[in-house]
This record gives sequence, structure tokens and C-alpha cells, in this order.
Amino acid sequence: MTLKTIAPVIDENGVTAPTYDQIIAYLKDKYRGIYGDDAYLEADSLDGQFLGVLALEFANVGSACVQVYNSFNPKTALKDALTRNVKINGIRRSLATFSTADLLITGIPGTAIRNGVASDKNGNKWNLPALVTIPSDGQITVTAKASQAGAILALANSITTITTPTRGWLSVTNLTSSSMGQDIESDTKLRQRQALSTQNAASSQTDALCGAILALNDVTRCKAFENDTSQVDVNGLPANSVCIVVYGGDSKEIAEIMAVKKAMGCAYYGNTNITVLSPYSDPKVVQIYRPTVKQISYQVRIVSTDSYSADTSDAISQNLATYTNALDIGDKITQNKIIGVANLFGAEASMSYEVDSISILVDGVPVDGDYILPFGCVAFCDASNNAIEVTSE
Repeated sequence: MTLKTIAPVIDENGVTAPTYDQIIAYLKDKYRGIYGDDAYLEADSLDGQFLGVLALEFANVGSACVQVYNSFNPKTALKDALTRNVKINGIRRSLATFSTADLLITGIPGTAIRNGVASDKNGNKWNLPALVTIPSDGQITVTAKASQAGAILALANSITTITTPTRGWLSVTNLTSSSMGQDIESDTKLRQRQALSTQNAASSQTDALCGAILALNDVTRCKAFENDTSQVDVNGLPANSVCIVVYGGDSKEIAEIMAVKKAMGCAYYGNTNITVLSPYSDPKVVQIYRPTVKQISYQVRIVSTDSYSADTSDAISQNLATYTNALDIGDKITQNKIIGVANLFGAEASMSYEVDSISILVDGVPVDGDYILPFGCVAFCDASNNAIEVTSE
């Protein structure tokens, strides 16, 4: 195809820019039009190399123009451009976060716990809010934050040690698994959250509720389950109830939004009780469902070639962990998808091996075929727990 110009073009179909091969062909054609058809312009000539340098720079400029054009759309914007775009929806990219856990504190009513710290069975420390006052019924649920950033898993009933003893503080425990911190939010997750955030003003009250919760800091997943029948459904939800499953975020902030957006005559169902005050200062209990974390790992058997590198195993393990940790609440882990993930498609290392088989392990127990996360569960994969078996051709 003969080009009329090597400049990027914006028309009714969007933006287009010529490739390097098209540009070099265009420049050679123009050069020969000036100096004659017998001009030698192959890569081993000085003039050919000079045209190659020009073509590369023109191609880079065209690519930059395409990226600028695409940066105005949240579906195609990248990095900082996407971060700027989502501000119009009232949200922002989540920074690296700390793991959180809802702790049930019991003790003598009126006890004030200042800068309290609890520890789990693995020695990880969890910081309570600056001031926790035990109410008249002798117990309160608060959200504690891990002292170190990153994905720190604390299974249910594992945070039981009072690290900063306080007179009147009798016990501490986490009835649900911790919500693990994450690295800075990826473009993919931010795009998903941006799409959901447009439901804040939706006609559906449930959609609006999920959109508002997803806009809170540290909330990475939120899913609503409704039972509008007169009997218990397959998920165990009582009749005429709504279950809001939320991963991450401060429980009190979440409960306050749920209290404001609650539908008349419909009850919330969950595994965590949070007391909030109504506009008339009346205490009200809101039930939030905190997900259970399923620890996922993989046993991968690959057949390698002579060009295989030991670093490839680490890349495969990390790729599988990244994919798994991005799954939604109650998602499905399928063999055909994880085989694609393990193949590192697009990477140079993908040519050095073939995936022979992959087994999924849940909490250390192998499962057959695909795996569907149970109701109210999320997946977590630590790359170091994946096993890669390498065999030669």
C-alpha cells in the first residue's frame, strides 16, 4: 500500500499511524524520486541507515500520537493517563495497601484502649484504631490494620494475642479471615472499578450501594447477592434479604453507607455485625459479609527445550499468582485459562517450553479439573507455594 503521508491521521474511524516498514518504504520512494531509481538504500549503505534512523523516530512519534489519542478513553488509557481519567467518576487509583482484619474486642464496659495492638499466630502485629471504647454490652468489632504493608493472611480465629495489655481488655479474635493488602492498583482493576462506579447514580438501589462501597479507600472487591423470595436460597440467605460481600475497606465506613442506602423491609445478611448511629442517634446493627480466603496454589508440569532458563519457572509462578489474586468474589478457576496464563504468551521465554499439565490445590488439597470459589470466598495465591516440575524433551 502506497502512503500519501507518514503523519498520524485522525478521522471518523479514530486514529491511525503508519508502521516502521511503511515509513521506511515511503522515505526510500521519496529519496529515489529525488536522486534516481538507481540509488542504493539497503541497510548496509550509509543512506539506507540514515533513512532507517528517520523512519524509527517517525514511527515513535506516530506511536506517541496514538497513545495520546487513546489516553482520553478509560478503556484504552494507561498508567497516569488512566489515573487522571477516572477522577471524573470521583474515584482514584488505589495505592499499595495494608492488610486489614475485623477484630471482636471484649472487656469491661467503658474501657478505653489507646493505640492497641494485637498479634496473630504467625507473629504479625495488627494495629487497632487510636481509641477503642468498649460499649455497655462488653464487646465491639473494629477494623485493625497490619503494621506492615502487603498481603498478610490471618485465618479466622488466628488473631488472639493482646500485644499491648490494657486493664479491662479481656480478649481479641478475628471471626473472619483478613482482607489482604495489595500492590498499587493495576490498570485492569482500575478500569473494572471505573465501570462499576458509574452505577453510583443507577436506578437499582443495590447497584448504587455497590458503586458507593467500591469508591471507599482500600475496598478492592464488592458483590451483592439478593434473595427476594419467601424462603432461604441456595447461598443460605434468609428470605427477603441482601448480602453485601466486601473485601477490604473499613467496616464502619462500609456499614454507614449500607445503613443510608438500606431498602425498606429488606434485611442485611452477613457474618460481621457493625453498630452505627442513625440520623437520630439511635444505634443500629448492620451486617456485612467478610469473605473467607481460599489459599490457591498450583502444581505445573512443563516440557522444556534447550533454550529454557531457570528464571522462567519464577515467571510462571508469579504469573499464576497475579492472575489468581485478581479474581473476583466467588469466581471460577478454569484449566483452559490458567494454562494460557502459565504459557506466558507474548514473552520470549514462552518459546522455551510447553505446559504439559496443571493441578489446582485449594488449602493444600488437590482438586479435579476446574474450581469454583464457594459463596463469599476470594482466592489468594502466594507465588512461592507453586511447584514447577521441569522435564526435558
